[in-house]
Amino acid sequence: MAFSLSATSGSVSTARRSMALESVSEQQELDSSQNMEVRICLVGEKCYKNKQLQDAAKEFDVTVLESDTGEEYMSDEEFDTVFVLDTFEGQIFQKLMESDYRVVGPNVILECASKNEKLPFNARPLYCLAMSTLVICFTGFRNKEDLSKLVMLVHHMGGSIRKEFTQRVTHLVANATNTEKYRVAFSLGKPIMSEDWILKSWEQRNQIGCHASNEHLMKHKAPPFVACFVSFFGFNPEEQTHMEEILTSNGGQLVPAGDGAATHLVVEERNVKDIPFECNQKLRIVRSEWFWASIQIDACAAEELYTYEQTRLLETLDTARMTPGTPASGGRQRKRKRLKENLAQLAVDANRLSPTKPVPPKRRSSDFNAGLSMSAGSLSFLDDTPENVIDIADKVVDKALPDAAKSQALISRKQQVAMELLETENNYVNILHTIVTLFKEPLEKPDQVGGPLLSPTEIKLMFGNLPPIYEVHQKLKEALADLLSAWDDSKSIGSVILKHADALLKAYPPFVNFFEKTKGVITKCDHQSPRFHAFLKICQTKPECGRQSLVELLIRPVQRLPSVVLLLNDLLKHTSKSDADHRALEQAIGALKEVMTHINEDKRKTEGQVVMFDIVNDIDNCPADLLSSHRQFIIKADMVELNGSVSHRGDNLTMFLFNDRLEICKRRLKVINARSPSTSSSSSSSQKSYKHVELMHLSHIRRVVDIAETEGCKNVFALVIKSAIDLRERLFVFTLVSDVLKKLDLLQCVCRNMANTVCRTDAENFMISLEPQDLSIESSEVGNTALNKAVRFATKTTNKVARAFSMNRTPRQLKRAMSTMMSPWGGNTPVSSMQVARLASCADLGTSGGASTPHGATTRGRVKSATVGHSVVKRL
Repeated sequence: MAFSLSATSGSVSTARRSMALESVSEQQELDSSQNMEVRICLVGEKCYKNKQLQDAAKEFDVTVLESDTGEEYMSDEEFDTVFVLDTFEGQIFQKLMESDYRVVGPNVILECASKNEKLPFNARPLYCLAMSTLVICFTGFRNKEDLSKLVMLVHHMGGSIRKEFTQRVTHLVANATNTEKYRVAFSLGKPIMSEDWILKSWEQRNQIGCHASNEHLMKHKAPPFVACFVSFFGFNPEEQTHMEEILTSNGGQLVPAGDGAATHLVVEERNVKDIPFECNQKLRIVRSEWFWASIQIDACAAEELYTYEQTRLLETLDTARMTPGTPASGGRQRKRKRLKENLAQLAVDANRLSPTKPVPPKRRSSDFNAGLSMSAGSLSFLDDTPENVIDIADKVVDKALPDAAKSQALISRKQQVAMELLETENNYVNILHTIVTLFKEPLEKPDQVGGPLLSPTEIKLMFGNLPPIYEVHQKLKEALADLLSAWDDSKSIGSVILKHADALLKAYPPFVNFFEKTKGVITKCDHQSPRFHAFLKICQTKPECGRQSLVELLIRPVQRLPSVVLLLNDLLKHTSKSDADHRALEQAIGALKEVMTHINEDKRKTEGQVVMFDIVNDIDNCPADLLSSHRQFIIKADMVELNGSVSHRGDNLTMFLFNDRLEICKRRLKVINARSPSTSSSSSSSQKSYKHVELMHLSHIRRVVDIAETEGCKNVFALVIKSAIDLRERLFVFTLVSDVLKKLDLLQCVCRNMANTVCRTDAENFMISLEPQDLSIESSEVGNTALNKAVRFATKTTNKVARAFSMNRTPRQLKRAMSTMMSPWGGNTPVSSMQVARLASCADLGTSGGASTPHGATTRGRVKSATVGHSVVKRL
């Protein structure tokens, strides 16, 4: 953005002469003071009792004096006395300042001493060095008292003031945006600050090393709409409310449309034909793009670049309502002809003149007199047929037909579909070109006004996978255009598609697989960065975008391949089987479907791996080897344990089935600081949703048992486990609690993955159906909530007593015996010989029913053994 500096040339020369005179006088004073002995006088009790300040003053190898007022040293002209005051207020300060003595603050002494620098020669009182080396210029301040105060503070902090804006000025302090200084400062890239910048710097004057150019102080820039009174007109209520909120948060003031105090009127040019109220000459009428551009560059944009003008679309509509030479009235046939001509005119004008289409064009009929068809997928502005495609179609007609028959002849249906394919391909490439040139490349520029809008990582996540798609479709479009430029029905479209099939296979999966993540990054940056939000709004107003958002444009690659397949199928219908292109088209359709299948498979794997990360993050004490690159998540099922072989009877468990592993977790119903499974980060204090219980290889599952459904036994199933390390068989019995997942579907899924793990094809042989009594399950008590709670409470109490009794040294067998004797649920079922043989190594006395409880209670509605009995083994 360039601005003229000629208006300020005269004032610049004047400022240079005054600046030169000022420099000469200061140099003369400096030369005279160099012949005088310098001494430092600490004025006031706060200064001469400050040990750090005293030590710093002695670092300059000069005489250090102490005084309550400093008056006794004012009349001594043989010395160059530097008076140090802790505050620049009061009678003492005023008297020293009026007498032109050198006055500094404690911070100047401390900072110069710490840097081993000489004391600066100051003609004005200098409290600190927070604005040293800075040259300040002011604009837009009408109150002279406020301006004088700010100028004085700048001098007290070591800054210089210039009345006119020159190249030497480092910062502009603005209280308005409609001044020439503001435009020049912006064009030169100078920081435009608010008066708060000076006030905040002065508040931190006592901090050693604090400078006004520090990042935390440079945040106090002048808002883009400072001293701007803005009205909005033509926007829908929701969008206007959003813009009003942004306006007030960026220093602007909202006034009603038509208010005489307004300085700017922001108009939605697509909805407004004319302004219905009178506007004063000073009112700047601008398009909405000016508003968003100001937010993006963090400064008030030049209004002359965004001046509102009546859109040509409305003029086009007015002139297209009636074709010249056509009477206003006539018969029905004449009206139809006039309507057809007007619609054709509207279509041409919309393509060439208007940023939007006034009327969505319908698909043309089979006569196709104009030589070009419109597909259903090309009704939006972004799918408008470019002129070069129209030229190609005209050349095709000119070459194929004699001059006398051109207007009435028909193009073959195959050629129509081929041209439609080229048309949509060209539109699609234009969309990709818009994304790359309008969004990606501006975001990657290193010299963006106001700094980068996004980090390189964020830009790569948004657009990193798009360039390969853009490149392959550019080549595909050129090949189709060359083919159609010299068309005859023997041309092979299928061979062109097949030639680019491998490139499509490589380009599309990375983009489609991570499209949801791309959307998430765009949404996050849009919400967190006002400047990026404004950038998207500006781009959305461009004609190239057709008022579509970036996300809406980026979804086009996801939709492109299916639409190409539909057009190729249509082309196949109009291609004779004897034609060589028929076979090529079939192969091309198959190749594209293979690409889409590959995309869907990769997408499923990618989503499965993302889910695996979420599962691992949600499981407390999760085994480290659960997460593997070759492992895929299959299904999840919530269940309740029935026999206590995994955790405790009645515990709420969850099964995570993978392609080669089965993870069983305890489900926590009340989770502190619970988070969704999709959240990847968690604090160390937050409790996770699941607790690891057991991880087993699918090859260790020997049989899946489907328990027959009875009136009191619903959704019960069992797993028979036998690992190579532990040769005993274990029985896990659960009841499925999901209302959506069917038990049979779950068991069949487990069997299929078991068969895949051990390389077998007879997955159905892994499952067997048994009656509840075959596994000693009494159906009357299955799902008895009260009993389950009692069992869980009794088991926990038993474990606590056993631990206290053993003092952590009791042998394991004694623990089991004590647990059995103390449990109120011990059974009196006789112990089989097989159970006795396994008693010492694998079975609980309580679960095997080897001892009776003192109360003689019997266990009902539970599995009698955690292991598989001899009779059951025969059945399995």
